[in-house]
Amino acid sequence: MKKVLRVLPGLSYPLGATVEKEGVNFSLFSKNSTAVELLLFDRKNHSKPTHIIRLDPEINKTFYYWHCFIPGLEEGQLYGYRVYGPYQPERGWRFDGQKVLIDPYARAVVTDTYDRAKASREGNNCAFAPKSVVIDPNNYDWEGDKPLNKPYAKSVIYEMHVGGFTKSPSSGLPAHERGTYRGLIKKIPYLKELGVTAVELLPVQQFDPQEAPAGLINYWGYAPMAFFAPHNAYSCSDDPVELVREFKNMVKALHKADIGVILDVVFNHSAEGNEHGPTLSFKGIENLAYYILEENKYHYKNFSGTGNTLNANQSVVRRMIRDCLRSWVAEMHIDGFRFDLASVLSRGEDGAPLKNPPLLWEIESDPVLAPTKIIAEAWDIEQYQLGNFVGDKWAEWNGRFRDDVRQFVKGDSGFSLTLANRILGSKDLFAITLDRNPNRSINFVTCHDGFTLNDLVSYNEKHNEQNLEDNRDGTNANYSWNGGEEGPTNNSDIQAMRLQQIKNFYTLLLISQGTPMILMGDELRRSQMGNNNAYCQDNELSWFDWSAIQKENEILDFVKKIIRFNLSSPYFQEKKFWTQEPLPDATLITWHGTQIGEPDFSFHSHSLAFGLQNPKYNHQIYVMINAFWEPLAFELPPLEKTKNQNWTQVFDTSLKMQKEQLIHHSEYNVMARSIVVFKSSI
Repeated sequence: MKKVLRVLPGLSYPLGATVEKEGVNFSLFSKNSTAVELLLFDRKNHSKPTHIIRLDPEINKTFYYWHCFIPGLEEGQLYGYRVYGPYQPERGWRFDGQKVLIDPYARAVVTDTYDRAKASREGNNCAFAPKSVVIDPNNYDWEGDKPLNKPYAKSVIYEMHVGGFTKSPSSGLPAHERGTYRGLIKKIPYLKELGVTAVELLPVQQFDPQEAPAGLINYWGYAPMAFFAPHNAYSCSDDPVELVREFKNMVKALHKADIGVILDVVFNHSAEGNEHGPTLSFKGIENLAYYILEENKYHYKNFSGTGNTLNANQSVVRRMIRDCLRSWVAEMHIDGFRFDLASVLSRGEDGAPLKNPPLLWEIESDPVLAPTKIIAEAWDIEQYQLGNFVGDKWAEWNGRFRDDVRQFVKGDSGFSLTLANRILGSKDLFAITLDRNPNRSINFVTCHDGFTLNDLVSYNEKHNEQNLEDNRDGTNANYSWNGGEEGPTNNSDIQAMRLQQIKNFYTLLLISQGTPMILMGDELRRSQMGNNNAYCQDNELSWFDWSAIQKENEILDFVKKIIRFNLSSPYFQEKKFWTQEPLPDATLITWHGTQIGEPDFSFHSHSLAFGLQNPKYNHQIYVMINAFWEPLAFELPPLEKTKNQNWTQVFDTSLKMQKEQLIHHSEYNVMARSIVVFKSSI
């Protein structure tokens, strides 16, 4: 017999489903709807609700908010909404009372019966709709854990995919733990030994894996369904309450290992797509508020390149994004966020760029988020705001570092002066104010989007045929060089040169001012076989290969050592730009060429050297860079003999083993396409 429920008026706040001692309060924003039903389900696979609660607009509505309180409900309750109102797409209204909708504030979602294709059709979708889950954020013992909030200056970021990190059978984990939050916990010792200080997780907000070409799945996760909820496919458990605990366990375990957690968050669009996409949540709740629409409101503006654009600076949506960020920090102990296509968040309700976008300033100034890292991917499909992103706190993914370093290392002409600027924290791009922290430049050579580091030195062209888009997807601007043969080769000379080039990329990344970010598996030469857009490849092509630890021990050892070098040297912990003129207590950078004091910044130059010196530190650093295809002899600057100082060669990317050795000569022969790093010793 169906249980009879009491329905009380409830409150309009907080939004979402809030667990209280006597029951659960539900609140939903919907401005133009005419009626709302709260649906309760007993099981994840139920195609019909056990209770349909019609909210009374006289009792259960306050202004734009529909709400009720139901005594006796507890954490774990499954629910959804039906929202009724006008269906006039040409006016922006897409209310459809046949659709079961996700609560935008849901802390967990179940998708056991979800079918995107069926959800996109007209008619009742209850049998294959995702369901929201009531979660009590206070029902967890953090054991004193708090966000680490490491400064950028002491950070080396590791961009990784939660599923792909342990999904391969080579991980040695039990099958049910592969590709999960729990599986990641088991591999924390590897991250600790590698030396990284933070992981940047590709999207873990609940996303739609079915938003991909037929027969493939969305692996990366840039298709959000529920912004507040951790992705359920990364859980070992069928219980959504346990899913949230597993996520928190992962964060707590990483913090115990002194590793911070940064989330790649997607607030620029949703998985609902364009006018042909499914109605999962926002479309059916208040389409006019949540999305930026064309003049003919039947169509969606598409600044994200994925079909729709979230109306991020609309007041209700703006509050939702802030509430969401606060919840990940306060409830999940997250250390920072990388905002996908963050330039979308600078657009007004008509889609035009705003000079002072309210959302971005509110995120920057929010007291809950004050200790939290906020990192912008400062572009969308029409704007490139690198170096001009708003605010005094935002850090930025430095796409120019990636492109310029790639071109210099591959041997393109005209990049020696550009490389100097990238080494100097891209001051030419970012020095808007004199006191700007150079570490707000997030430097990287590779990331999830594009070639892996191994493929960068192995392929001249992208090979994305497996994505089933006739190789049209993915960028053509890879700035890569295969060394003479496309793809895998048996030529030992090409193999050696490729490994040397990988070392060069790591070296430039770790000896430049800015916060370095490396891509999961690059330290083991992970290959995607030339695929530079593997967003839909949930297979060995994208997964971390744990068997490569033994096979690629040379490059792994190199990466560990140069990360330690970066984190142990005070020169790379500076919070101010290195100066090119002597200033008290400032690090002086001096530029050189093969001859001391004679840097060659001409178009045909492929070499550069620089020295770092600071009276506060007991050592100097000198770096020789040769991207030329022949060896070059570089002069070493003299050291003060009265202090009995000598130069020690710390890294030479042309050598197989990186052993420190004392240098007694005033000149060093830098092999073709290699970099040498020296440190003065007493």
